[in-house]
Amino acid sequence: MINEFYKSMLSGKSVIRELSEYATARGKEIGYDNVFDFSLGNPSVPTVQEYQDEIVRLHTEENPMNVHGYSPSLGIESVRQAVADSLNKRFDMDYQAKHIFMTSAAASALAHAFRATTKPGDEILTFAPYFPEYNPYVNHTGAKLRVVPADTADFQINFDAFEEMMNEKVMAVLINTPNNPSGVAYSTETIKKLAEILNEKQKEYGHDIFLISDEPYREIVFEGADSPYVSKFYDNSVSCYSFSKSLSLPGERIGYLAVNPRATDADIFAVICGQISRGIGHNCPSSSAQLAVAKVLNKTSDLSVYETNMNLLYDALTDIGFEVVKPSGTFYIFPKALEEDAGAFCMKAKKYDLILVPSDNFGVPGYFRMAYCIDTEKVERAIPVLRKFAKEEYGM
Repeated sequence: MINEFYKSMLSGKSVIRELSEYATARGKEIGYDNVFDFSLGNPSVPTVQEYQDEIVRLHTEENPMNVHGYSPSLGIESVRQAVADSLNKRFDMDYQAKHIFMTSAAASALAHAFRATTKPGDEILTFAPYFPEYNPYVNHTGAKLRVVPADTADFQINFDAFEEMMNEKVMAVLINTPNNPSGVAYSTETIKKLAEILNEKQKEYGHDIFLISDEPYREIVFEGADSPYVSKFYDNSVSCYSFSKSLSLPGERIGYLAVNPRATDADIFAVICGQISRGIGHNCPSSSAQLAVAKVLNKTSDLSVYETNMNLLYDALTDIGFEVVKPSGTFYIFPKALEEDAGAFCMKAKKYDLILVPSDNFGVPGYFRMAYCIDTEKVERAIPVLRKFAKEEYGM
């Protein structure tokens, strides 16, 4: 008999994936160039040539047993050290290889971090708007995810609501900065205040509270943005990173978990993650992917197109009359819909072949997300369609 719990999940399929599938099917009817698909956050720029060259070199020159063999369960030691060295140089940290755990991108890092810091019945707090897959990520561990309402004025943390929701069951706080879906990065002031509250609550409750920072968009930060390295400000912190966005490698499934060297049990945290892997079958990434990214840790794809696209959309949306907080990073923008029902708004947009994601699953009603990781030419062609949609449907 198939597990009924997972059967029940079929009725709650990802809205984003369903919209992306619709856009693909619609594209077969009218040509995908005529579908303005802002649904899926899939990087639209190629990876760096150095990564591709290193993959070729590994597969043609190196010992096949090293390239294709099993990786150590915590990751290849030289790669872990290279990651630590890169973080130390960039962010003035003091990581060692023992603080790095190589993972199958950020999702795997989060899966290990949640299990390392909580037990069934504990709570993890996160902040709206938030990535909806956090729900199964957390709830399948036996812990409970609770969501702090958004501060829609600027999408920084709603500290009044946060402090009201804090309680002794909270063992971890999960943040995503720069944020999917808002595109906003938490400022230095925000991170400092969050760290201050968490330090106070640790003393009050008499137990550790880990700050888990989901950072797949860390490198996609726009000019003038204040986007600090979170672990600089709080000792019990864990950074969960993916190369999917920075190097345009979503299919490689490669990332890492970095535990702050000053965190409780920091020296054995990665070893504990290795034990967690035994129970969830979420083992480390391929040896070749690890070895190749180690050569390009301080490089990124050409991410400038995302800022170009953001500025085009932000200027157009505000000119049309949308309310929107200007993104400071990622490749998402999160305007307020022109009616309270974001689902109805996005359904109307589909008549114009505009594929927009309603905000309800992100924990903030009445907004919509646009993923602008598409060609700039297509963004430019979408703007007149957005204007037509807003005028004909809402008189804007």
